[in-house]
Amino acid sequence: MLTELPFHPSILNWFLVLSAAFIIGLAKSGLKGLDMMNVARMALVFGGKLSTGIVLPLLCVGDMAAVFYYNRHAKWAHFWRLMPWMVIGILLGVYIGEDLNEVVFSRIMAVIIVLVAVIMILLEIKKDIKIPDNRLFVSVMGLISGFTTMLGNLAGPFANIYFLAMRIPKNDFIGTAAWIFLIINLFKLPFQVVFWKNITGATLLTDLYLFPALIVGFWLGLKIVNRIRDNSYRKVVLILTLLGAGFIFFR
Repeated sequence: MLTELPFHPSILNWFLVLSAAFIIGLAKSGLKGLDMMNVARMALVFGGKLSTGIVLPLLCVGDMAAVFYYNRHAKWAHFWRLMPWMVIGILLGVYIGEDLNEVVFSRIMAVIIVLVAVIMILLEIKKDIKIPDNRLFVSVMGLISGFTTMLGNLAGPFANIYFLAMRIPKNDFIGTAAWIFLIINLFKLPFQVVFWKNITGATLLTDLYLFPALIVGFWLGLKIVNRIRDNSYRKVVLILTLLGAGFIFFR
């Protein structure tokens, strides 16, 4: 049975949660890096753990829309390389997530994201340097992505770094990421329902109010992404990833 909304419905709180849903739509359309801004806004209203229960169904809807639009661009070799490691990372997150300090965790992740993004910028300047395309790099990115997505929906930046390092084209980047996160987010659902118990009738009612903002964000994001050239897209993702890390650190 649906219950009352799990937050104080003030004008400020409605602005924060609706804008967060709108940002999720923008991010799922291909404006990678923006998703961290929604994490910060949701956490301000609901707190860390409850906010992940609000956000996860929204992410699943956004992933479905992205898969529908970008499906033909998916590169399955990258999907199968990352997926096993992300699943392991999620299981680790389920196991130790109860005892982790959310603020400390978020700030550590923000610092790591900034450091890695700076490295990626240096690699953009010196294009002759390549990140090793080996199992160690894939496994580290996959584990961190899985672990951080379970604890705070923070996998996006690490997945972005992986795809940027592989230097795959814009639409292939978006299409492959769409499939990865659809499967991963659906995989997370039962853990949050059964173990963390942060997806309830009240959170789903909140999501119903937020879905329209997400859809509008996705539609607008598609218009923007279609205007961004391949060679500029990498720079856009890097800049948005850095901005998002700042939001996480100072939230």
